[in-house]
Amino acid sequence: MLKILRIPFSTSSVGNRKSKIQNLKWLGCLALVIAFVGLADLAVAQQAGKVPRIGYLSLSAKPSVRDEAFVQGLRELGYIDGQTIAIEYRWAANKIEALAALADELVAMKVDVLAAASTPVVEAAKNATKTIPIVMVATADAVGSGFVASLAHPGGNITGNTNILPELAGKRLELLREVLPKLSRLAFLAYGPDPAHRQFVKEAQDAANSYKIRFQPLVLKGVEDIDGAFATMKKDGVGAVIVQTLFPAVLGQGSRIAELAVKNRLPTISDGFQFAEAGGMMFYGPDPLASFRRAATFVDKILKGRKPAELPVEQPMKFDFIVNLKTAKQIGVTIPPDVLARASKIIK
Repeated sequence: MLKILRIPFSTSSVGNRKSKIQNLKWLGCLALVIAFVGLADLAVAQQAGKVPRIGYLSLSAKPSVRDEAFVQGLRELGYIDGQTIAIEYRWAANKIEALAALADELVAMKVDVLAAASTPVVEAAKNATKTIPIVMVATADAVGSGFVASLAHPGGNITGNTNILPELAGKRLELLREVLPKLSRLAFLAYGPDPAHRQFVKEAQDAANSYKIRFQPLVLKGVEDIDGAFATMKKDGVGAVIVQTLFPAVLGQGSRIAELAVKNRLPTISDGFQFAEAGGMMFYGPDPLASFRRAATFVDKILKGRKPAELPVEQPMKFDFIVNLKTAKQIGVTIPPDVLARASKIIK
């Protein structure tokens, strides 16, 4: 005989079931909320863990050991290009007029930091953005160029390294006078498109005036004017020439200028990178690679949350004096022993 199981029915059991259903609905909503929160947290985590992009802008036509020094500085701090960072390089190929468009391109990419490798480059970067942090890898005079309010308190979106290259004009002229006691007429080879050339010319002019030496600035519109400048110096009886940094350091004209100087028997001095190695008679200035390595520390601090306005601009502490004896002999100049004794490097 079939038995029918009867389930007791009461209004209280219905109420319990309704309560359970409501609890299940509430738990379902809670699960959805938790899921959305989890997705939001994941998105934030992905954003926080993104690979930072560094825009590297240079006036040069191609990378050099100076640019590699910057990358090496980043490596030493744990940043590997293509792994923990991405470096977007832009090379202006010695064309200052190309810098503005290249700077705008990097800004449009929304790079996290923009590294600028010379005075014209910093100016282009400054004109391109007021928000993206800019690190001066190297510049002639950050305060004098109007890039920062002061070295201790930059006050904007720019920080990094500044040299005191124009201010060293007096020291370079002093070295020339020790080698050439009868020097009476001095020329300064300046690069007109570089906004810093005015500071270089002024400092050199002031130094020449203090020694009562006639001063002749030759401001070139482009590297194609170099030959003509030497013809002018020879015609005017110039006794020596100071070469602005940018010619050997960025524009790659060190060897050409050195050859023309030897041909015209003109003693030369510059603070341009590898000028003496390229055949220039003397180099005096900051360690050419130190500022590029040091710039990496500014990038590191900014990527970790520091603001450029909070990071004091740094100046060089070490200066090199290099003498190319081979060149001096070619143009018939004798370097006094006490001058050679102060050289950090002698090229024979």
